Amino acid sequence: MKRTIRTTALAVGALLASVGLPAGAAHADTAAPRVDLRVLVVSDGGPSTDAIAAELATAGTPYTKIDLQSATRPVINAGFLADTVDGRPRAKFQAVVLPSDNPFPAGSAEMAALATYERTYDIPQVDAYTYARPEVGLQYAVGTGYAGSLDGTRAEVTSAGLAGPFGYLDGGVPFEDNSPTVGESYAYLSTPAPGADFTPYVQATIPGRSTKGSLVGEYRHDGRRELVVTFVYNQYQQQFRLLARGIVEWMTGGVHLGAGRNYFAVHVDDVFAADDRWDTELNCTPGDVDCQPGEGGTPNPIRMLPADVDYAAAWQSSRGITLDLAYNASGSVDHREDNNGADPLADKLITDRNAFRWINHTYTHAFLGCLQDISVVPWKCVTDRNGATQWVSRSAISDEIALNRTWGQTAQLPLQNDELVTGEHSGLKLFPQQPVDNPNLGPALTDHGIAWLGSDNSRDPEQRTVGSATTVSRYPMNVFYNAGKAAEQVDEYNWIYTSRAQGGSGICEDNPATSTCLSAPLNTATGYADYIVPLETRIALGHVLANDPKPHFIHQSNLAEERIAYPVLDGVLGGYDSLFAANTPVVNLRMKDIGVELKRRSTWKTAVDSGQVTAYRIGDAVTVQAPAGTAVPATMPTGTVNGGSGFGSAYAGTLSGWTSPAGGTLSLTLPTSAAGPSALAAPGGTAAPTPAAPRTRVPAGVTEQVPYGAQR
Repeated sequence: MKRTIRTTALAVGALLASVGLPAGAAHADTAAPRVDLRVLVVSDGGPSTDAIAAELATAGTPYTKIDLQSATRPVINAGFLADTVDGRPRAKFQAVVLPSDNPFPAGSAEMAALATYERTYDIPQVDAYTYARPEVGLQYAVGTGYAGSLDGTRAEVTSAGLAGPFGYLDGGVPFEDNSPTVGESYAYLSTPAPGADFTPYVQATIPGRSTKGSLVGEYRHDGRRELVVTFVYNQYQQQFRLLARGIVEWMTGGVHLGAGRNYFAVHVDDVFAADDRWDTELNCTPGDVDCQPGEGGTPNPIRMLPADVDYAAAWQSSRGITLDLAYNASGSVDHREDNNGADPLADKLITDRNAFRWINHTYTHAFLGCLQDISVVPWKCVTDRNGATQWVSRSAISDEIALNRTWGQTAQLPLQNDELVTGEHSGLKLFPQQPVDNPNLGPALTDHGIAWLGSDNSRDPEQRTVGSATTVSRYPMNVFYNAGKAAEQVDEYNWIYTSRAQGGSGICEDNPATSTCLSAPLNTATGYADYIVPLETRIALGHVLANDPKPHFIHQSNLAEERIAYPVLDGVLGGYDSLFAANTPVVNLRMKDIGVELKRRSTWKTAVDSGQVTAYRIGDAVTVQAPAGTAVPATMPTGTVNGGSGFGSAYAGTLSGWTSPAGGTLSLTLPTSAAGPSALAAPGGTAAPTPAAPRTRVPAGVTEQVPYGAQR
């Protein structure tokens, strides 16, 4: 058969319900200014400000981005930053992100306006990447400090950081070193300047010394607060991903729109079925469509045993997550026919059915797109004499869904009948052979009330509607469906990712934009553990750290024989546990809940981008108004209440989640410990002179993700 909940809140927030304040609702402080829940991001085109903007976007936190390189950008002045609404002074931004502590020319009126604004409204500023020097509360890095690469270094969160915005971490912050030829993390390490009010939050040992230098710290001066970051990063690097949540919590005082979790879900496809095995001599998979016609001989399938079920159940119990088993019932039906009615695997899985989650994967795993002509490699769609594509019929698709559902219900599998993953994600568009969906797929999905349909993120990443269903993109792990043993996996990996001159397929040479060639073939005895497992672990853990709920998928073959999936899964979860505190667990959702999360995000983004969301804080009250029926994501300090009820759920030291407010307006009351600005500080005051940053060139570091290695 063929396959292919921790951060410490520092300040304030609340969201008001407008149709009559409920009992216990927050009352706006008559002397307090209004502070809009929006972040100002000023970018010079560098990777660090763009990384923070990406973090805000993913979480659903509204922000305004100004490109300093644009000739048509607005001027940052007092009118741009603040005004008066209903007789109350309004700060239009709750935080400011700059590419450095001062990216403007000397004597800049714009920097003076920002300094006055921050002082007047108690607005924090993030210096996304700047020099270590007295102007930011640090000693110069020259002499007693360090300036250079931190690739492979393990930084640490200080006690102040753990008690403050980075309390969701376990303490260590490892810096990536993915390439020996690329400098990935240029940094300045330095200690606080004499007399400076500076608190390091993240630090690392200064090379050649016993002292530690700051990488992230808070500098308080002249009535202002700055978060000073002295290393460069991009949005994909692990060190940024670990610190991103804390940077946002610091700048917003723990009160902001948007919410995030660290998600990990694993789908296991082809359960009950058997997956065809890679042939290390023929370099194809007998029984599948990649072998030339007449080649391959007798298939040698891979299928789980009852002992593999016991191992899977024990493993997921030890890791605190539940596997999602996507099943094909005909695999068991056929096995019983061939074995005098016996199928110990199915008997075991059915007995232990409540230990897992289950997904309809169609009855036979049939290809549900176009009719395939497999007389050629690669296969092509069958066409009629007029060149029209011939499609698998609506009734055939319907049978695959219904038969598998009925079998599962008879076996009392705990199914969600509105979830479906088709075999090989077939029926959905597939380039290059089938660039459009099978037109019969949508109607068949509607016939059976399918609401959530799995898709392959590598070719169909955006959520979209197909008939009654909304897609849920799944990340394919590069642990191959046709490998039950490490040596088979490595052999096929070498075939795909080495050049023709090295004995490989040359696919990586033909598609350099999407594939990276290995410098040399991997050792079949050691290559899996030494290269493939660390690579796949880093890729999947990167998704987990990026507030990305999309599931990953493997195949039942990977849980059989040598059980080659577990080293990768253990790497992800073990690595995660070493990085995060207990108040920030991995969130393990089933497919429909992932679909709901992604759909809510899309709806929220549309509302924010179209200017339909208004959100602000006055004292201990925050008001959010959104289109009726739109769920609002928000993160607030522990102790925040929604009218007389609790708000959100605990995660990373805060309360957060989605709330659908009645009438489109939501009201929360912040705890008294979350103190916000109660009155203007010296309104109209004059800013102290703010020195310009030196104009010498700083090594920029990487601006995009450094490839981990061979990948598609």
